[in-house]
Amino acid sequence: MLFDEAYRPQDSRHFSIQASSTFVPETSKKFLLTYADGTVLKGFRGLDVVQLGNFHAQAPFGVITDCNSPDFNGVDGILGFGLPKDGSEGADLPRPVLFALTDPTAKDSNAGSLLRKFSFFSTDTAAELQLGGYDPASCSEVMLYTPSLSSSDFVVGVTSLSYGTPGGSDHIELLKFKSPTGGEYLPAILDSGTSCLVIPGDNVFGTLSNSPFDDFANNWKENTSFWITFGGRTFEIPYKSWFLSSTQETCVQPSPDGMVGILIGDVFFRQYIVEFDMQDNIRPIIGVAKLNAQYTPVKSNELDYFKLQQAPRAKLQLLKGEETMYPAEHSTRLEEVDQIPIANNMGTQYFMDLSIGTPKQPFTVIFDTGSAVFGVFSYKDKLPANIKAQLTAHPYVSMRIDPMNILMQRPGEVRDSKKQQVQGQAVSLAMAATEIRGGPEGRRHHALAVTMLLCMMSMLLAVVLAYRKAALQRRTRMVVELPVEYRGVSRDDEV
Repeated sequence: MLFDEAYRPQDSRHFSIQASSTFVPETSKKFLLTYADGTVLKGFRGLDVVQLGNFHAQAPFGVITDCNSPDFNGVDGILGFGLPKDGSEGADLPRPVLFALTDPTAKDSNAGSLLRKFSFFSTDTAAELQLGGYDPASCSEVMLYTPSLSSSDFVVGVTSLSYGTPGGSDHIELLKFKSPTGGEYLPAILDSGTSCLVIPGDNVFGTLSNSPFDDFANNWKENTSFWITFGGRTFEIPYKSWFLSSTQETCVQPSPDGMVGILIGDVFFRQYIVEFDMQDNIRPIIGVAKLNAQYTPVKSNELDYFKLQQAPRAKLQLLKGEETMYPAEHSTRLEEVDQIPIANNMGTQYFMDLSIGTPKQPFTVIFDTGSAVFGVFSYKDKLPANIKAQLTAHPYVSMRIDPMNILMQRPGEVRDSKKQQVQGQAVSLAMAATEIRGGPEGRRHHALAVTMLLCMMSMLLAVVLAYRKAALQRRTRMVVELPVEYRGVSRDDEV
């Protein structure tokens, strides 16, 4: 048995297709999603009226009929606020909910004025999602902006990660680049679905001359901090954020073999409010500001209008991603921000409420910025007979959904036409990382990445040819401020 306990469907609320007059099934879009810890979700896509906070619109979502993970005991599904993905994941999974809500052509919508961006932060006991922007009262400093390195994930370029005592002289650099020229960095994903700070447990294929996690472990002591630098700005992650006093556990983990970057999890969101601006069709803009320690997260939905400062888009368009961060610019425009409470479970998992259908059916789902998966449970044996019959005519499309997937470097991957297996984005981040450097050095790194890609393609071709040869031989023989609740252990923690 993969997990110590079983998934208990009786502990979750299930979507009733028959009870909604506005549900539209899309039975040709079946999915089978797998996560790093072995969690499997199976189901198909549907359309219905979805309400988040004060906004609603017809939107696609996953009707989840099978689950094997106890992480979902007591919750009703998952809501990913990530970006649309390329390939099969983008084609077969429901369109990310914020994109669906802000679509001007969406039916049954009151979200026409909502901007396609959101902010998120956490405290020790609560958290908050802000749709359409951010509440200035939640920040103690000016928001700083940088473009993402990726068009499909919230990725920043980390140039330094140091560790030591605040105000002390014992700071050590954990990212010791092997051949430094001044422009090196490791890609990092900002992900609320990951509880801890996940750093390399090896030398990242020779990029580093050390193992960052080993250096941290060998120098560990109480009342120390991490300092992480991206966009030319350094952000402190203090001891109280990464050491869980209630359980006496260190929330810093080594990355799995093959991962070439860093996962920045909830330890960061407990100190900073992060804005994810997806209005740019090319790539998102990421804003970071120090969290106002006196700000109290909302306990119920609150819709308000703020005269917000804006991301300096003209400046950011000239950047590749890792060079610098720019402060927000003055604006006279009033922006609509919906504040939604998020339930916080010991800083390891977040939950929020939403409704689906006509009349509304309420659900509590896991909130996650690291994926675009949105789905709620529905009993398979209670599906209408016509939908059951339609589902038998279509195969599942299998996908790995973990946010760390984009950071994994692996050989060329084989697609099985029978199972329609699709696993990850093998080199997209590596290519993005080389392209942002520019100049002769950038071209050298780009050429290296192209060479690596060609090698992967050659390996893939060899595998395909070997498969065909074997087959021949056989023949001859998946800003609204909203309260978010926090609980449990994230599946992304098991790396």
